[in-house]
Amino acid sequence: MRLYALCDQDMLDANNISLVSFIEIAKKNSAEIIQYRNKNGSLELIKEKLLSIKKLSNALLIVNDKYELVQYCDGVHMGQEDLRAVDSDIFEASKKIREYIGKDKYFGISTHNKEEILEANGMDLDYIGLGAYRDTSTKKDIATLLGDKLDSIASYSKHKVAVIGGVKMDDSFENITYHVIGSGLLR
Repeated sequence: MRLYALCDQDMLDANNISLVSFIEIAKKNSAEIIQYRNKNGSLELIKEKLLSIKKLSNALLIVNDKYELVQYCDGVHMGQEDLRAVDSDIFEASKKIREYIGKDKYFGISTHNKEEILEANGMDLDYIGLGAYRDTSTKKDIATLLGDKLDSIASYSKHKVAVIGGVKMDDSFENITYHVIGSGLLR
């Protein structure tokens, strides 16, 4: 299992966990990637958090949604709605983001089904997030849980796949590169 740690600021606040403590937990679990997600913070605050994480960890650092801050990290992850906020045509949105961040930065998007994976196959991405696998406390608006179908759906991706949503350390998959774990690291 390769670990992609999701550091969600709302989750940290709800569990009264410091950023430093979360990064230490991620390091103890050999996280290869850390994504920092803060849906409510200002760009300046998110920038400060990214710089702090870079000082604390050698893992690849991905920022969620705020591609404008990519110079302070190693890449960006975008959700489907966030892509559409850049351009209503998700292919144009992905082109614009890739052009902005450059080829030397990682770029991933969230997918939720086979159709979105097939669309992602036509984009210049480094990976996709696929899920939700199970119910999760960090996302309240999950439309569909993929459960046991997730691994077979992942096989359609030409990109590396990170499984998201309720993933546990001991879950096993055939077509998955990374386990994305957030609050599960705190247990």
